[in-house]
Amino acid sequence: VQLQASGGGLVQAGGSLRLSCAASGFIFRLNTMDWYRQAPGKQRELVASITSGGSTEYVDSVKGRFTISRDNAKNRMFLQMNSLRAEDTAVYYCHLNLYRHYWGQGTLVTVS
Repeated sequence: VQLQASGGGLVQAGGSLRLSCAASGFIFRLNTMDWYRQAPGKQRELVASITSGGSTEYVDSVKGRFTISRDNAKNRMFLQMNSLRAEDTAVYYCHLNLYRHYWGQGTLVTVS
């Protein structure tokens, strides 16, 4: 299993970023995928999840601002982040729970 997150960067408050996660080594379309984040000095938290059928869930702090999606044909997951706030600054990880936890390498999002 490999998960490769990308798309992070520096953005001003109120701006937008789109994260991407490229997945390989398992049957992507059959599995729930997640985005987690870890801010400096804080525990890693679940941000959003998307099931194989496309159902989504979000942590309250990002509802209405972030949208998780997936492209099963391309084995990719996305996180569209709008109206970014300073408190969204974190390393964002794509995650798969398939008999064990798999993590991508993370992509840093900094909101100034």
